[in-house]
Amino acid sequence: MIRSELVHKIADENPELTPREVELIVTTFFDSIIRRLSENGRVELRGFGAFSTRPRDARTGRNPRTGEKVAVDAKRVPYFKPGKEMRARLNV
Repeated sequence: MIRSELVHKIADENPELTPREVELIVTTFFDSIIRRLSENGRVELRGFGAFSTRPRDARTGRNPRTGEKVAVDAKRVPYFKPGKEMRARLNV
């Protein structure tokens, strides 16, 4: 499911909301998660899962086109851990 499909599904199930209002809700939701993760925080949605970040060390990579060695800086990457309820529903 892509973002626009999510907006349409929520709008269809909530006819009292306009598509523009639903878009604002979805955007606010995603922006809040991103903002919290950028502050090195964690976002937990009970029954769904938890979003966090994990560190990646600096390393030497390789340009696949030229084979040249390239320095890759250390960074944080997003991580999602599914909740117990989600895992149970996926493995029925």
